[in-house]
Amino acid sequence: MAGGNMKNLCDDMLINILLRIPVKSLIRFKCISKILYDLIQSSVFINLHKNRTIIKDELLLLKRSIKVAPLEYNNVLSFLSGHDDNINDLKPVYPDLYIPRLTSRHGHRCYETIGPCNGLIVLTDFDAIVLFNPATRNYRALPLSPFKRKVRFHRSMRGGLGFGYDWISNDYKFVKLSEIFRDPPQWHPNEDREKTVEIYDLNIGSWRVFNYDCEEFPSVHWLPCFEIFYKGAYHWSAYAETTIILCFDMTSETFRGIKMPHTCHPYDAKLYSLVILNESLTLICYAGKQTVPDPIRDLTDIWVMKEYGVYESWIKKYTIKPLYIEATILLLKDHLLLLQSFSGQVMSNDLNSDKLEEVNFFSIAHSFTMIIYKECLTPVPKMEDTVEHNSMILEKVYLFNFNLMNFQHTCVLQDSTTFFFLFCLRYLSLSFQLPP
Repeated sequence: MAGGNMKNLCDDMLINILLRIPVKSLIRFKCISKILYDLIQSSVFINLHKNRTIIKDELLLLKRSIKVAPLEYNNVLSFLSGHDDNINDLKPVYPDLYIPRLTSRHGHRCYETIGPCNGLIVLTDFDAIVLFNPATRNYRALPLSPFKRKVRFHRSMRGGLGFGYDWISNDYKFVKLSEIFRDPPQWHPNEDREKTVEIYDLNIGSWRVFNYDCEEFPSVHWLPCFEIFYKGAYHWSAYAETTIILCFDMTSETFRGIKMPHTCHPYDAKLYSLVILNESLTLICYAGKQTVPDPIRDLTDIWVMKEYGVYESWIKKYTIKPLYIEATILLLKDHLLLLQSFSGQVMSNDLNSDKLEEVNFFSIAHSFTMIIYKECLTPVPKMEDTVEHNSMILEKVYLFNFNLMNFQHTCVLQDSTTFFFLFCLRYLSLSFQLPP
């Protein structure tokens, strides 16, 4: 009996130690023994690590484009960390990761970055789609849609791409909203256009067409810093007689619309961003670029939805000075609003003091994305024929893999506590007989 209790104590101590160790070190610990490998790879430990509250390990994942030639851009992922409200004190945690061009049909001034969802993000250039775990460096290129379009018609994915988790089926889903129109487009009201919705189930590994009422389906418009996965649903900006938030529930696979506050309408000449403030859905209404600025009309309103999905629960939380900017980027620490100017300069606006300051970041306009990222061990399922079905990005995937290998080898163990935990693990493995 005493031996069994000691064995259970050893197991609990081992797991408690591992939960305090960053992902990069856990990946290395899998090479120590089969016991550690099986434990760290187990779904139970992955979920414990994902939901841990022992330590705060949130990073800022920064994606930006840097111009290196007249028509050539480098897309870079940076991992930053800081412990106070001074955004200029953020320090890199790992070396930058350079993202190769996914296809050769775009200038790649910017990729859309979707997520995170349980540590996973999605990179897309509106043709290719790559699922990526930055913490483990695992990735997967999704196969192209097998559904054919009519001759001389073009399919556009710029309407929107959603990504989220279905907790009932324990699966990740991609929702692709497309429009099919004549190539070249005619751009008149009677143009023959067809809206399509396709869903990719990660566990199954295939696309399927989603049936819906096409006559009542709203028009989806991409806006920077708007699309978001929240409360089990993905959200887009859309228009259906008025501006709405279009939601797709990943579990029930149903669309529904959320009305924006009464001051929002298609002709208010404003732009919108959707963020999370104090765990509530928050809408930022800002002026953007105005031909004739008006300091009264162009005030920035920030609305918070106190009860998710209930129109009557919208309340105006802040009203600040007009923001004539390219886009909002992120709401940080619940009061720092990060913005990008038309020149590419990043700024921060303190919502409490309404003070605007420049930040030591610069990027090509439309290319700057910053998300709050928590490292997770969430696996990216492999599919043997991924490369075969994505021959057009074969070379890019190899280049991506090479960059990730360099990224892995340059991430050295710099935290002294990691060495202490490694010592403890070694002591435990020598002192007790762990189960196979």
